[in-house]
Amino acid sequence: MLQTILFAPLVAAFIAGFAWRIIGGKAAQVLAAGLLFLAAILSWLVFLTFDGQLQQIHILRFIESATLSTDWGVRLDRLSAIMLVLVTTVSSLVHLYSFGALHNDAQFKEGETYKPRFLAYLSFFTFAMLLLVTADNLVQLLVGWQGVSVASYLLIGFYYRKPAAGAAAIKAFVVNRVADLGFVLAIFGLFYLTDSLKMDDIFTAAPKLAQTRLDFLWTDWNAANLLALLLCIGALGKSAQIFLHRWLADAMQSPTPAAAIHATAMVTAGVFLVCRMSPLLEYAPLAMTFIVITGATTAFFAASVALVQTDIKRLLAYSTCSQLGFMFVAVGVGAYSVAMLHLFSFAFFNTLLFLGAGSVIHAMQHGQDLRNYGALRKRIPLTYYAMLIGTLAITGVGIALTTIGFAGFLSSGAMIQSTFGARTQAGNYA
Repeated sequence: MLQTILFAPLVAAFIAGFAWRIIGGKAAQVLAAGLLFLAAILSWLVFLTFDGQLQQIHILRFIESATLSTDWGVRLDRLSAIMLVLVTTVSSLVHLYSFGALHNDAQFKEGETYKPRFLAYLSFFTFAMLLLVTADNLVQLLVGWQGVSVASYLLIGFYYRKPAAGAAAIKAFVVNRVADLGFVLAIFGLFYLTDSLKMDDIFTAAPKLAQTRLDFLWTDWNAANLLALLLCIGALGKSAQIFLHRWLADAMQSPTPAAAIHATAMVTAGVFLVCRMSPLLEYAPLAMTFIVITGATTAFFAASVALVQTDIKRLLAYSTCSQLGFMFVAVGVGAYSVAMLHLFSFAFFNTLLFLGAGSVIHAMQHGQDLRNYGALRKRIPLTYYAMLIGTLAITGVGIALTTIGFAGFLSSGAMIQSTFGARTQAGNYA
Protein backbone atom coordinates (compact mmCIF):
# COMPACT_ATOMS: atom_id res chain seq x y z
CA MET A 1 0.00 0.00 0.00
CA LEU A 2 2.79 2.43 0.89
CA GLN A 3 4.54 1.76 -2.42
CA THR A 4 1.28 2.53 -4.25
CA ILE A 5 0.93 5.83 -2.37
CA LEU A 6 4.52 6.77 -3.21
CA PHE A 7 4.56 5.85 -6.89
CA ALA A 8 0.99 6.78 -7.92
CA PRO A 9 1.93 10.48 -8.34
CA LEU A 10 5.02 9.53 -10.36
CA VAL A 11 2.90 7.40 -12.71
CA ALA A 12 0.43 10.29 -12.93
CA ALA A 13 3.26 12.64 -13.90
CA PHE A 14 4.36 10.34 -16.73
CA ILE A 15 0.78 9.93 -17.98
CA ALA A 16 0.05 13.66 -17.95
CA GLY A 17 3.48 14.62 -19.26
CA PHE A 18 3.98 12.08 -22.04
CA ALA A 19 1.02 9.76 -22.62
CA TRP A 20 -1.47 12.57 -23.32
CA ARG A 21 -0.35 12.59 -26.96
CA ILE A 22 -1.55 8.99 -27.25
CA ILE A 23 -4.65 8.86 -25.05
CA GLY A 24 -5.66 12.53 -25.34
CA GLY A 25 -5.33 15.49 -23.02
CA LYS A 26 -8.65 15.03 -21.22
CA ALA A 27 -8.08 11.33 -20.53
CA ALA A 28 -4.57 12.05 -19.25
CA GLN A 29 -5.91 14.69 -16.86
CA VAL A 30 -8.62 12.38 -15.52
CA LEU A 31 -6.18 9.50 -15.03
CA ALA A 32 -3.64 11.74 -13.29
CA ALA A 33 -6.24 13.18 -10.93
CA GLY A 34 -7.68 9.70 -10.31
CA LEU A 35 -4.28 8.35 -9.28
CA LEU A 36 -3.85 11.24 -6.85
CA PHE A 37 -7.25 10.56 -5.29
CA LEU A 38 -6.28 6.89 -5.01
CA ALA A 39 -3.10 7.90 -3.18
CA ALA A 40 -5.12 10.19 -0.89
CA ILE A 41 -7.63 7.45 -0.01
CA LEU A 42 -4.85 4.96 0.72
CA SER A 43 -3.03 7.57 2.81
CA TRP A 44 -6.11 8.05 4.97
CA LEU A 45 -6.39 4.28 5.39
CA VAL A 46 -2.75 4.10 6.48
CA PHE A 47 -3.23 7.05 8.83
CA LEU A 48 -6.42 5.71 10.46
CA THR A 49 -5.07 2.17 10.88
CA PHE A 50 -1.55 3.10 11.97
CA ASP A 51 -0.70 1.40 15.28
CA GLY A 52 2.18 3.66 16.27
CA GLN A 53 4.92 1.13 15.48
CA LEU A 54 7.78 2.27 13.24
CA GLN A 55 7.71 0.56 9.84
CA GLN A 56 10.64 0.58 7.41
CA ILE A 57 10.22 -0.79 3.90
CA HIS A 58 13.22 -1.31 1.62
CA ILE A 59 12.67 -0.51 -2.07
CA LEU A 60 16.14 -0.57 -3.63
CA ARG A 61 19.79 0.25 -3.01
CA PHE A 62 20.28 3.96 -3.63
CA ILE A 63 24.06 4.43 -3.31
CA GLU A 64 26.79 1.81 -2.88
CA SER A 65 30.40 2.85 -2.30
CA ALA A 66 33.34 1.95 -0.12
CA THR A 67 32.32 4.34 2.66
CA LEU A 68 28.61 5.00 2.07
CA SER A 69 25.75 2.59 1.57
CA THR A 70 22.30 4.13 1.30
CA ASP A 71 18.94 2.53 0.60
CA TRP A 72 15.79 3.98 -0.88
CA GLY A 73 13.07 3.05 1.52
CA VAL A 74 9.88 4.15 3.18
CA ARG A 75 9.86 5.18 6.84
CA LEU A 76 6.38 5.15 8.34
CA ASP A 77 5.89 6.64 11.78
CA ARG A 78 3.38 9.10 13.23
CA LEU A 79 5.08 12.07 11.61
CA SER A 80 5.24 10.61 8.11
CA ALA A 81 1.67 9.23 8.39
CA ILE A 82 0.42 12.77 9.08
CA MET A 83 2.40 14.19 6.18
CA LEU A 84 1.19 11.48 3.78
CA VAL A 85 -2.41 12.48 4.45
CA LEU A 86 -1.63 16.18 4.22
CA VAL A 87 0.31 16.05 0.95
CA THR A 88 -1.91 13.64 -0.96
CA THR A 89 -5.21 15.20 0.16
CA VAL A 90 -4.18 18.75 -0.63
CA SER A 91 -2.62 17.70 -3.94
CA SER A 92 -5.68 15.71 -5.05
CA LEU A 93 -7.95 18.67 -4.31
CA VAL A 94 -5.64 21.00 -6.22
CA HIS A 95 -5.60 18.57 -9.16
CA LEU A 96 -9.40 18.58 -9.22
CA TYR A 97 -9.54 22.37 -8.88
CA SER A 98 -7.14 22.75 -11.82
CA PHE A 99 -9.72 21.32 -14.24
CA GLY A 100 -11.82 24.47 -13.99
CA ALA A 101 -9.19 26.99 -12.92
CA LEU A 102 -7.14 26.58 -16.10
CA HIS A 103 -10.09 26.43 -18.49
CA ASN A 104 -9.53 28.84 -21.40
CA ASP A 105 -6.56 30.44 -19.65
CA ALA A 106 -5.79 33.81 -21.24
CA GLN A 107 -2.03 33.19 -20.96
CA PHE A 108 -2.21 30.54 -23.69
CA LYS A 109 -3.29 30.59 -27.31
CA GLU A 110 -6.49 28.94 -28.48
CA GLY A 111 -5.94 25.25 -29.15
CA GLU A 112 -2.68 25.15 -27.20
CA THR A 113 -2.45 22.09 -24.92
CA TYR A 114 -1.24 23.14 -21.49
CA LYS A 115 -3.43 21.42 -18.87
CA PRO A 116 -1.70 18.01 -19.06
CA ARG A 117 1.68 19.71 -18.66
CA PHE A 118 0.47 21.56 -15.58
CA LEU A 119 -0.90 18.38 -14.01
CA ALA A 120 2.38 16.62 -14.80
CA TYR A 121 4.24 19.30 -12.84
CA LEU A 122 1.75 19.02 -9.95
CA SER A 123 2.05 15.23 -9.88
CA PHE A 124 5.85 15.36 -9.95
CA PHE A 125 5.74 17.90 -7.12
CA THR A 126 3.58 15.49 -5.10
CA PHE A 127 5.94 12.57 -5.75
CA ALA A 128 8.93 14.64 -4.61
CA MET A 129 7.10 15.67 -1.43
CA LEU A 130 6.20 12.05 -0.67
CA LEU A 131 9.80 11.00 -1.29
CA LEU A 132 10.85 13.67 1.19
CA VAL A 133 8.40 12.88 3.99
CA THR A 134 8.94 9.09 3.84
CA ALA A 135 12.75 9.30 3.71
CA ASP A 136 14.66 7.01 6.06
CA ASN A 137 18.00 8.73 5.45
CA LEU A 138 19.26 12.20 4.62
CA VAL A 139 20.31 11.33 1.06
CA GLN A 140 16.78 10.34 0.11
CA LEU A 141 15.41 13.35 1.97
CA LEU A 142 17.77 15.64 0.05
CA VAL A 143 16.71 14.12 -3.29
CA GLY A 144 13.06 14.77 -2.45
CA TRP A 145 13.96 18.23 -1.15
CA GLN A 146 15.63 19.18 -4.43
CA GLY A 147 12.87 17.54 -6.47
CA VAL A 148 10.35 19.80 -4.77
CA SER A 149 12.49 22.81 -5.71
CA VAL A 150 12.63 21.73 -9.37
CA ALA A 151 8.86 21.22 -9.48
CA SER A 152 8.40 24.58 -7.77
CA TYR A 153 10.50 26.29 -10.45
CA LEU A 154 8.39 24.69 -13.19
CA LEU A 155 5.08 25.60 -11.54
CA ILE A 156 5.98 29.21 -10.73
CA GLY A 157 7.27 29.74 -14.27
CA PHE A 158 4.31 27.96 -15.87
CA TYR A 159 3.17 31.23 -17.49
CA TYR A 160 6.36 31.32 -19.53
CA ARG A 161 5.19 34.23 -21.69
CA LYS A 162 4.84 36.39 -18.57
CA PRO A 163 8.20 38.02 -17.65
CA ALA A 164 7.24 38.44 -13.98
CA ALA A 165 6.54 34.70 -13.68
CA GLY A 166 9.95 33.80 -15.10
CA ALA A 167 11.68 36.21 -12.73
CA ALA A 168 9.73 34.82 -9.76
CA ALA A 169 10.68 31.25 -10.67
CA ILE A 170 14.37 32.16 -10.82
CA LYS A 171 14.14 34.04 -7.50
CA ALA A 172 12.49 31.07 -5.77
CA PHE A 173 15.10 28.69 -7.13
CA VAL A 174 18.07 30.88 -6.16
CA VAL A 175 16.81 31.74 -2.66
CA ASN A 176 16.18 28.09 -1.90
CA ARG A 177 19.62 27.14 -3.21
CA VAL A 178 21.20 29.67 -0.84
CA ALA A 179 19.30 28.18 2.10
CA ASP A 180 20.07 24.63 0.95
CA LEU A 181 23.78 25.33 1.31
CA GLY A 182 23.27 25.08 5.06
CA PHE A 183 21.33 21.83 4.68
CA VAL A 184 24.02 20.24 2.50
CA LEU A 185 26.81 21.33 4.87
CA ALA A 186 24.87 19.76 7.75
CA ILE A 187 24.59 16.49 5.84
CA PHE A 188 28.34 16.45 5.16
CA GLY A 189 29.03 17.24 8.81
CA LEU A 190 26.74 14.50 10.08
CA PHE A 191 28.34 11.93 7.78
CA TYR A 192 31.82 13.06 8.81
CA LEU A 193 31.04 12.63 12.50
CA THR A 194 28.73 9.61 12.49
CA ASP A 195 29.79 7.66 9.35
CA SER A 196 26.10 7.29 8.53
CA LEU A 197 23.21 9.23 7.07
CA LYS A 198 20.45 6.99 8.41
CA MET A 199 17.99 8.74 10.69
CA ASP A 200 18.22 6.19 13.50
CA ASP A 201 22.04 6.26 13.52
CA ILE A 202 22.08 10.06 13.68
CA PHE A 203 19.53 10.14 16.49
CA THR A 204 21.53 7.56 18.45
CA ALA A 205 24.71 9.62 17.99
CA ALA A 206 23.06 12.90 19.09
CA PRO A 207 24.32 12.75 22.74
CA LYS A 208 27.86 12.14 21.48
CA LEU A 209 27.57 15.07 19.04
CA ALA A 210 26.64 17.31 21.96
CA GLN A 211 30.04 16.48 23.51
CA THR A 212 32.02 17.01 20.29
CA ARG A 213 33.77 20.22 19.21
CA LEU A 214 34.13 21.39 15.60
CA ASP A 215 36.09 24.20 13.95
CA PHE A 216 33.93 26.05 11.43
CA LEU A 217 34.81 29.41 9.83
CA TRP A 218 37.73 29.84 12.25
CA THR A 219 35.38 29.44 15.23
CA ASP A 220 35.05 26.66 17.78
CA TRP A 221 31.53 25.18 17.86
CA ASN A 222 29.59 22.54 19.70
CA ALA A 223 28.90 20.00 16.93
CA ALA A 224 25.22 19.48 17.78
CA ASN A 225 24.56 23.23 17.84
CA LEU A 226 26.40 23.85 14.58
CA LEU A 227 24.82 21.01 12.62
CA ALA A 228 21.34 21.80 13.92
CA LEU A 229 21.78 25.47 12.98
CA LEU A 230 22.82 24.53 9.45
CA LEU A 231 19.81 22.22 9.13
CA CYS A 232 17.58 25.03 10.36
CA ILE A 233 18.87 27.42 7.71
CA GLY A 234 17.69 25.02 5.01
CA ALA A 235 14.34 24.60 6.74
CA LEU A 236 13.81 28.34 7.22
CA GLY A 237 14.47 28.99 3.54
CA LYS A 238 12.00 26.35 2.39
CA SER A 239 9.37 27.71 4.78
CA ALA A 240 9.90 31.33 3.67
CA GLN A 241 10.99 32.74 7.02
CA ILE A 242 12.34 36.27 7.45
CA PHE A 243 15.25 37.30 5.17
CA LEU A 244 14.43 34.26 3.00
CA HIS A 245 10.73 35.04 2.59
CA ARG A 246 10.43 37.13 -0.56
CA TRP A 247 10.24 34.20 -2.94
CA LEU A 248 6.85 33.05 -1.63
CA ALA A 249 5.06 36.34 -2.32
CA ASP A 250 6.54 36.49 -5.81
CA ALA A 251 5.50 32.86 -6.39
CA MET A 252 1.93 34.16 -6.53
CA GLN A 253 2.67 34.98 -10.19
CA SER A 254 1.89 31.32 -10.85
CA PRO A 255 -1.62 29.94 -11.54
CA THR A 256 -3.80 29.82 -8.43
CA PRO A 257 -3.58 25.99 -8.07
CA ALA A 258 0.22 26.23 -8.10
CA ALA A 259 0.14 29.08 -5.59
CA ALA A 260 -2.11 26.97 -3.36
CA ILE A 261 0.15 23.93 -3.34
CA HIS A 262 3.20 26.10 -2.67
CA ALA A 263 1.59 27.79 0.31
CA THR A 264 0.09 24.63 1.80
CA ALA A 265 2.45 21.76 0.94
CA MET A 266 5.90 22.97 -0.12
CA VAL A 267 6.42 25.43 2.73
CA THR A 268 5.52 22.76 5.28
CA ALA A 269 8.66 20.84 4.30
CA GLY A 270 10.78 23.12 6.49
CA VAL A 271 8.63 22.51 9.57
CA PHE A 272 8.66 18.79 8.79
CA LEU A 273 12.46 18.77 8.60
CA VAL A 274 12.98 20.34 12.04
CA CYS A 275 10.35 18.03 13.56
CA ARG A 276 11.98 15.00 11.92
CA MET A 277 15.38 16.02 13.29
CA SER A 278 14.00 16.84 16.75
CA PRO A 279 16.15 14.20 18.53
CA LEU A 280 19.20 16.16 17.36
CA LEU A 281 17.63 19.54 18.16
CA GLU A 282 17.07 18.44 21.76
CA TYR A 283 20.85 18.54 22.19
CA ALA A 284 21.22 21.92 20.43
CA PRO A 285 19.88 24.70 22.71
CA LEU A 286 21.45 27.42 20.56
CA ALA A 287 19.59 26.16 17.49
CA MET A 288 16.33 25.99 19.44
CA THR A 289 16.73 29.59 20.55
CA PHE A 290 17.52 30.65 16.99
CA ILE A 291 14.37 28.92 15.73
CA VAL A 292 12.15 30.63 18.31
CA ILE A 293 13.52 34.11 17.65
CA THR A 294 13.36 33.70 13.86
CA GLY A 295 9.84 32.25 13.96
CA ALA A 296 8.47 34.92 16.29
CA THR A 297 10.06 37.73 14.28
CA THR A 298 8.67 36.29 11.05
CA ALA A 299 5.19 35.88 12.53
CA PHE A 300 5.03 39.54 13.55
CA PHE A 301 6.79 40.93 10.47
CA ALA A 302 4.82 38.94 7.89
CA ALA A 303 1.48 39.67 9.56
CA SER A 304 2.32 43.39 9.53
CA VAL A 305 3.22 43.28 5.84
CA ALA A 306 0.02 41.36 5.06
CA LEU A 307 -2.04 44.21 6.53
CA VAL A 308 -1.00 46.59 3.74
CA GLN A 309 -1.28 44.19 0.78
CA THR A 310 -3.84 44.98 -1.91
CA ASP A 311 -3.32 41.79 -3.95
CA ILE A 312 -5.40 38.93 -2.54
CA LYS A 313 -2.84 36.23 -3.32
CA ARG A 314 0.11 38.19 -1.92
CA LEU A 315 -1.90 38.86 1.24
CA LEU A 316 -2.44 35.12 1.68
CA ALA A 317 1.25 34.48 0.98
CA TYR A 318 2.37 36.78 3.80
CA SER A 319 -0.30 35.30 6.05
CA THR A 320 1.22 31.90 5.29
CA CYS A 321 4.70 33.14 6.29
CA SER A 322 3.25 34.39 9.57
CA GLN A 323 1.52 31.10 10.37
CA LEU A 324 4.71 29.17 9.63
CA GLY A 325 6.51 31.48 12.04
CA PHE A 326 4.15 30.35 14.80
CA MET A 327 4.96 26.72 14.00
CA PHE A 328 8.69 27.36 14.24
CA VAL A 329 8.15 28.99 17.63
CA ALA A 330 6.38 25.84 18.82
CA VAL A 331 9.25 23.69 17.51
CA GLY A 332 11.80 25.95 19.18
CA VAL A 333 10.23 25.47 22.62
CA GLY A 334 10.08 21.71 22.12
CA ALA A 335 6.33 21.44 21.42
CA TYR A 336 6.73 19.34 18.27
CA SER A 337 3.30 17.71 18.46
CA VAL A 338 1.68 21.13 18.83
CA ALA A 339 3.57 22.40 15.79
CA MET A 340 2.35 19.43 13.77
CA LEU A 341 -1.22 19.94 15.02
CA HIS A 342 -1.18 23.50 13.70
CA LEU A 343 0.59 22.41 10.52
CA PHE A 344 -2.14 19.86 9.82
CA SER A 345 -5.05 22.22 10.45
CA PHE A 346 -3.29 25.10 8.69
CA ALA A 347 -2.78 23.08 5.51
CA PHE A 348 -6.50 22.54 5.07
CA PHE A 349 -7.86 25.97 5.94
CA ASN A 350 -5.09 27.61 3.93
CA THR A 351 -5.97 25.42 0.94
CA LEU A 352 -9.58 26.52 1.37
CA LEU A 353 -8.55 30.18 1.39
CA PHE A 354 -6.31 29.91 -1.67
CA LEU A 355 -8.80 27.96 -3.76
CA GLY A 356 -11.54 30.33 -2.62
CA ALA A 357 -9.34 33.24 -3.67
CA GLY A 358 -9.10 31.68 -7.13
CA SER A 359 -12.90 31.60 -7.31
CA VAL A 360 -13.06 35.26 -6.28
CA ILE A 361 -10.46 36.23 -8.88
CA HIS A 362 -12.45 34.41 -11.56
CA ALA A 363 -15.67 36.16 -10.49
CA MET A 364 -13.89 39.53 -10.65
CA GLN A 365 -12.73 38.93 -14.24
CA HIS A 366 -9.20 38.02 -13.10
CA GLY A 367 -8.89 41.08 -10.88
CA GLN A 368 -6.73 40.57 -7.78
CA ASP A 369 -6.94 44.07 -6.26
CA LEU A 370 -8.84 43.91 -2.98
CA ARG A 371 -9.82 47.57 -3.29
CA ASN A 372 -12.09 46.69 -6.20
CA TYR A 373 -13.97 43.94 -4.35
CA GLY A 374 -17.46 44.33 -2.90
CA ALA A 375 -20.89 42.70 -2.62
CA LEU A 376 -19.39 39.28 -3.35
CA ARG A 377 -21.74 37.53 -0.94
CA LYS A 378 -24.55 38.03 -3.43
CA ARG A 379 -22.51 37.18 -6.53
CA ILE A 380 -20.72 34.06 -5.25
CA PRO A 381 -22.45 33.00 -2.00
CA LEU A 382 -20.85 29.53 -1.78
CA THR A 383 -17.37 30.99 -2.13
CA TYR A 384 -18.25 33.70 0.39
CA TYR A 385 -19.24 31.22 3.10
CA ALA A 386 -16.30 28.93 2.32
CA MET A 387 -13.91 31.88 2.67
CA LEU A 388 -15.68 32.92 5.87
CA ILE A 389 -15.06 29.48 7.39
CA GLY A 390 -11.40 29.62 6.34
CA THR A 391 -11.04 33.13 7.77
CA LEU A 392 -12.56 32.12 11.11
CA ALA A 393 -10.24 29.10 11.24
CA ILE A 394 -7.03 31.01 10.51
CA THR A 395 -8.09 33.77 12.93
CA GLY A 396 -8.54 31.19 15.68
CA VAL A 397 -12.14 31.99 16.59
CA GLY A 398 -13.55 29.95 19.46
CA ILE A 399 -15.06 30.09 22.92
CA ALA A 400 -12.47 31.01 25.54
CA LEU A 401 -11.60 28.45 28.24
CA THR A 402 -13.22 25.66 26.23
CA THR A 403 -12.25 23.34 23.39
CA ILE A 404 -15.13 24.61 21.26
CA GLY A 405 -13.92 26.49 18.22
CA PHE A 406 -12.43 26.29 14.78
CA ALA A 407 -9.26 24.27 14.13
CA GLY A 408 -7.04 27.32 14.30
CA PHE A 409 -8.43 28.16 17.75
CA LEU A 410 -7.33 24.85 19.21
CA SER A 411 -3.90 24.67 17.60
CA SER A 412 -2.95 28.33 18.05
CA GLY A 413 -4.09 28.22 21.67
CA ALA A 414 -1.92 25.16 22.25
CA MET A 415 1.07 26.97 20.69
CA ILE A 416 0.61 30.02 22.92
CA GLN A 417 0.26 27.83 26.00
CA SER A 418 3.37 25.81 25.11
CA THR A 419 5.44 28.91 24.45
CA PHE A 420 4.35 30.58 27.68
CA GLY A 421 4.97 27.39 29.63
CA ALA A 422 8.50 26.98 28.28
CA ARG A 423 9.73 29.73 30.64
CA THR A 424 12.75 30.55 28.48
CA GLN A 425 14.12 33.91 27.38
CA ALA A 426 13.41 33.10 23.74
CA GLY A 427 9.89 31.98 24.69
CA ASN A 428 9.34 35.25 26.53
CA TYR A 429 10.45 37.14 23.41
CA ALA A 430 7.93 35.19 21.34
